[in-house]
Amino acid sequence: MDHLGFIAAVYGSTFVVIVALVVRTVAQGRALASKVADKDKPWT
Repeated sequence: MDHLGFIAAVYGSTFVVIVALVVRTVAQGRALASKVADKDKPWT
């Protein structure tokens, strides 16, 4: 129990980094999708 704060901080920072990467990836994907012509989007 001596290292509980350190362990919680590491888990918390890992979670924050993963969420930030997901948000950045989705934002970049949306930005790139807006540059592709509609006829070249088979997923729509």
